[in-house]
Amino acid sequence: MAAPAEPGVAPTVLVIASGNAGKIREFSHLLASLPLEVRPQPEGLEVEETGSTFAANARLKAEAVARATGHWALADDSGLAVAALGGAPGVHSARYADSDPARIARLLRELGEVDRIRRAQGLEPDRRAAFVAALAVADPSGAIRLEVEGRCDGEILEAPRGSGGFGYDPVFLVPETGLSYAEMDKGLKGQLGHRGQAFARLEPGLRELLGGPGATPAAP
Repeated sequence: MAAPAEPGVAPTVLVIASGNAGKIREFSHLLASLPLEVRPQPEGLEVEETGSTFAANARLKAEAVARATGHWALADDSGLAVAALGGAPGVHSARYADSDPARIARLLRELGEVDRIRRAQGLEPDRRAAFVAALAVADPSGAIRLEVEGRCDGEILEAPRGSGGFGYDPVFLVPETGLSYAEMDKGLKGQLGHRGQAFARLEPGLRELLGGPGATPAAP
């Protein structure tokens, strides 16, 4: 739940530029202290992600959703970059397969093949990976007003662990915690995770754009 606006002042609408229910839950949690009415993007609205970087795709989505709705829009483009796979799946993380279990299965299969090659060469497996999130905020005209990135370094597990989260969370281990993303509670994931770190960088600028609790957002 977002923080309530001052009495008699309607909260600012912020549309999350995503149809991913997991992302919307995460953002609703992160935005809970701000005087916002958080909404998902309209059903049926699709934005083609043609950018070659996470930042470019976040910009595309924020611009398109803001223009389509006439509201402020927050978009993220995020994904998993695995060192031994040359940074794959990267910007194609959501399109690596047609479901979360299938995406995880493909990732583990392809990384396992690389591990076998490395072992045959006398090398240790390389399971290093990073989750990266780029966030962009567009005003109702579609102009980008804020952009940030966050990153969480970790390792890919050999098998899924945990029942929380979504996407690749069950196979992404954050070594200093000993936990996969899917084993973390919302608070810890919000603190350490790529999206939480990006949001921590975004929040001061977002508060400034909103002009403080209950205020009208800054003009473009």
